[in-house]
Amino acid sequence: MATIREFPLPDPGEGLTEATLVRWDVAVGESVRTNAPLAEIETAKSVVEIPCPWDGTVVELVAKPGEEIPVGSVIARFEVESSTDTPPAAARDEASGQQVPADGDDDNSPASGPILVGYGARSAQEPTKVRTLAKPPVRKLAKDLGVDLTTVTATGPGGIITREDVQAAAKQQHARTLSDYPQPTNTPTTNEPWLEGGLVSADGRTTRVPVRSVRRRTAAAMVQSAFTAPHVTVFETVDVTRMIELLEYFKTQRAFQNVRLTPLVMVLRAVALAVRKFPQINASWDEENQEIVYKHYVNLGVAASTPRGLVVPNIKDAHALSLVELAEELATLTTRARSGKTQPHEMSDGTITVTNIGVFGIDSGTPILNPGEAAILAFGAVKAQPWVVDGEIVPRQVATLALSFDHRLVDGELGSRLLHEVAELLEDPARAFSG
Repeated sequence: MATIREFPLPDPGEGLTEATLVRWDVAVGESVRTNAPLAEIETAKSVVEIPCPWDGTVVELVAKPGEEIPVGSVIARFEVESSTDTPPAAARDEASGQQVPADGDDDNSPASGPILVGYGARSAQEPTKVRTLAKPPVRKLAKDLGVDLTTVTATGPGGIITREDVQAAAKQQHARTLSDYPQPTNTPTTNEPWLEGGLVSADGRTTRVPVRSVRRRTAAAMVQSAFTAPHVTVFETVDVTRMIELLEYFKTQRAFQNVRLTPLVMVLRAVALAVRKFPQINASWDEENQEIVYKHYVNLGVAASTPRGLVVPNIKDAHALSLVELAEELATLTTRARSGKTQPHEMSDGTITVTNIGVFGIDSGTPILNPGEAAILAFGAVKAQPWVVDGEIVPRQVATLALSFDHRLVDGELGSRLLHEVAELLEDPARAFSG
């Protein structure tokens, strides 16, 4: 006997109480399997994929894309058999739950089994939708190329969209962004990540994009930080020539062959060591209890710019990691952040942060503290500049460091001493980067 079951928004953890629905990966009337992709949500800290909770048929999608949903609210309803369902023989599209021929990944192969389209119950709120037919590799290609499968003309057997169909559609699709500054007769599309969900004005001159979870929470956190913690910033310009030379030497060594070493990795190592020497800076201000909380570990945040906004995942227990281990952790975190897959626990419990503004060619700046942290270091661009060495002006590799700190917790002496320690480790790196 079939029963209707309600599925509430799961708790994403880390104290989050709400999330924004980015998209549905299923449609009303569609049969789904347990753990197949159901939807994608955006929390204050990351983008998370929600899997289907049961085998069954989707009868209602309660929440709408772009809607902010409290944890525990019903987002979908399913018709579920009381007994265990037998999985269908045909393969199932991992992206949408749609059945497709189970005959391998050849896009043009004939169907060997039934193709089910828009079957099942229909909700009062939404009619049954006809699904486009395409195998998972083709769906992924369409997503990568920004092609809407519902606009593609299918030429494959049984109305299946092939790889060639998607590629042809991509060639015909003249994607525009606001940077084109279109003429009044042209209308830009919104297929750039930062324009996702935007509404283009009738004259094509503006696009309005809703402020979503990551951007909204980042904005609120930065405003709170700027107007709650009294910021002070100190600067030091440092000769990093020997650091760059040591970096190049490490790249020739067997132990570093499988890791990506960059100046940022060296800076992270220097900050972790400097915090060991000046642990008082590794603290947070507890306003409610009127306490200073000193952290006996270093969770080193790394600011990462993504299409959805700024995120700051942190390297857990960075104080205990070698240079190789830091490089590996940095590569993992940044890759996940740029793909929008940073997990909530990776964003929590940071103790001090480094932001690499030098990657944009910027020399220096005054970074804003992450809430709950007492200091943030900005690492500026490394550039060849004239420098005085032993009374002689010579060309050297030079960079500027800027440290912002919470003056409630950190006085000028402590902040200056920590910054100078980082600078000295970068100037004389042998003692810092040997491990």
